[in-house]
Amino acid sequence: MRRRVHRLTVSRPGADGAGRSEDRADLLAAEEPLGIRVDGAALTMTMRTPGDDIELAAGFLVSEGVVGSAADIATMKVCDGTTCGHTDHEQPGNIVDVTLAAGIGIPAGVRRSFLTTSACGVCGKASVNDICLQPRFPVAEDPARVSPDVLAALPDRLRGGQRVFARTGGLHAAGLFSTTGELVAMKEDVGRHNAVDKVVGWALLRDQLPLAGRILLVSGRASFELVQKAALAGVPVLAAVSAPSSLAVDLAGEAGLTLVGFLRGASMNVYAGAHRIVAAAGPIAAEPAAAEPAAPDR
Repeated sequence: MRRRVHRLTVSRPGADGAGRSEDRADLLAAEEPLGIRVDGAALTMTMRTPGDDIELAAGFLVSEGVVGSAADIATMKVCDGTTCGHTDHEQPGNIVDVTLAAGIGIPAGVRRSFLTTSACGVCGKASVNDICLQPRFPVAEDPARVSPDVLAALPDRLRGGQRVFARTGGLHAAGLFSTTGELVAMKEDVGRHNAVDKVVGWALLRDQLPLAGRILLVSGRASFELVQKAALAGVPVLAAVSAPSSLAVDLAGEAGLTLVGFLRGASMNVYAGAHRIVAAAGPIAAEPAAAEPAAPDR
């Protein structure tokens, strides 16, 4: 597995005004390109933190409307330098090769024309129509309900599971929770959209889509692309510790998704789907991150 953390030496200028500096070891979150190839042809290239690359590719395919269940994928593998028909400029371990099931194809507009950075999940799209996708799952019909007390406890639980963030301070996170506050899955990445794709791919490979009755929490803001990813995965509640965008609020309302922003302790704003936020008993006690079950071999 490629390293998620890199160690280097940094210089820290002294604060005493004498001009002396001190060399110290520092840890940085890794960022490397990942190519996704489908049925032998390049689909996209994205910047990500290495790790959970199969899940990332699977979640990306869900987010692009290519697949909706594990049955839509025949095989997935990380190329190791001796497989997948590598060319000299491709780095082993940075290509995921996907073969779709019979009858499943790539919709028009999915292939990206250039590199998707860790800050952008819709870069490379050719038109506005390519950005807006029709959800497969009826999110508006999801009867899930969650209390403000449960929501208030989630950011601390997410932070408690961010092992690489604790070492580097440089990663976003996405966590999947039950409506009673149990952590189901958590993923980290330099890109917010990648962290969500890793969670969605984790669920896809375990035949858990749609993610009915689940809460998706993201460590940053709630953008249009994150709301769309949640809707395409069938998530009824998306919460963010920071602000949503206006388009994210509009899309959440259209999809019937509950959108919570500025979730910081007991303080939060509900921007859409307020009917799912209901009063309940006091906050649940904190608990360690749940162990993630292994994905089936593909």
